[in-house]
Amino acid sequence: MVKHQKTIEQIAGLALVGAIVVGCGLVLRPFVSAILWAAIVCFATWPVYELFRRWLRGRRTLAAALMTLLLSLVLIIPFVGVGLTFTDTIRAGLAWLDSHTVADMPAPPTWLGDIPLIGPSIHDSWSAFLKDAESTLKEWTPWLKQAGLWLLGHTIDLVKGFLHLVLSVLIAFFLYRDGEGLVARLREGFQRISGDSAQRLMDVVKTTVQSVVYGVLGTALGQGIVAGIGFVIAGVPAPMLLALLTFCVSFLPFGPPFIWIGAALWLFATGSIGRGIFMVLYGTFVISLVDNIIKPVIISRGSTLSFIVMFIGVLGGIATFGFVGLFIGPTLLAVGFSLTQEILEQRQRGTLPALLRMPERPQPAATPPPGEGIEPPAPAADVPTASQ
Repeated sequence: MVKHQKTIEQIAGLALVGAIVVGCGLVLRPFVSAILWAAIVCFATWPVYELFRRWLRGRRTLAAALMTLLLSLVLIIPFVGVGLTFTDTIRAGLAWLDSHTVADMPAPPTWLGDIPLIGPSIHDSWSAFLKDAESTLKEWTPWLKQAGLWLLGHTIDLVKGFLHLVLSVLIAFFLYRDGEGLVARLREGFQRISGDSAQRLMDVVKTTVQSVVYGVLGTALGQGIVAGIGFVIAGVPAPMLLALLTFCVSFLPFGPPFIWIGAALWLFATGSIGRGIFMVLYGTFVISLVDNIIKPVIISRGSTLSFIVMFIGVLGGIATFGFVGLFIGPTLLAVGFSLTQEILEQRQRGTLPALLRMPERPQPAATPPPGEGIEPPAPAADVPTASQ
């Protein structure tokens, strides 16, 4: 009876713990993306926080407040600027569709057909469009207007994104201030799981995450800034919005060319041939240079991450975590590959922690041959008789 009572108490205790964990998960579910985004930003900018803390003689709260202010200036203010110009840009685009006709579109330049491979096809498509552009524009204009109105109707999503970003910055303040204690507890838990190799595995995680975050985030930020400068020089409308779009699509392979090529086509369509040529050259030799040179250099300093791993990580991260998955997906895959390699190397050296070792199967005892190992029966003791 007592044994059954203890079993019931154990089951009830586990059920209570499970219910608490599920409840905490439901409470934190709306803020998971904000927490993960704040953690990534804090990790990437932790050296700057340590520099502020040294300047302030170890005052963690004040250093965290300064870092939060810096994040607000870097992240929130540009987001506000984009939000203020978003609606005006969509309305201006709809007005442009109403006011411009085929006569406003210039003929394709002759040099366009001299471009190898793609030049002749682009020149022929441009010329064919001008011959029957009225019907094409009439067919596509309602769809374009509907797309613009859809964007205007989803302005509330932009507001939600802004509030989400503000929440991430606020969470980052507490991660800056109390981050060292959280890392110490994480290291203690990791020590219990992986034994003596905890510090080595933690270093693998740190190096991999740092290289991926710096490589992906640094490249995207660099491409966004460089593209924004080019859009301003070329006179493209809403350069801040286009720069933000370039930053977002920089996490996808071959993403930025869709933005600056579209800007160049718009310049060609409005008669700014010289600016359009500048945009093409600038995008080819300046914007793409950031992705082709800076990203490999930064990532190669840590763990190597192949193109296919990056691509799968980005798509899987977006599908699972949303926007923040752009960072989390490649990071998780890179950490997983690095940890797997580390565990395999430790297994070969025989230094794998006991918790990660495969349980050894007990060897069956050897069966002795017939007649061996059997002791003869002891002789019976003499039993005294009554006559004795």
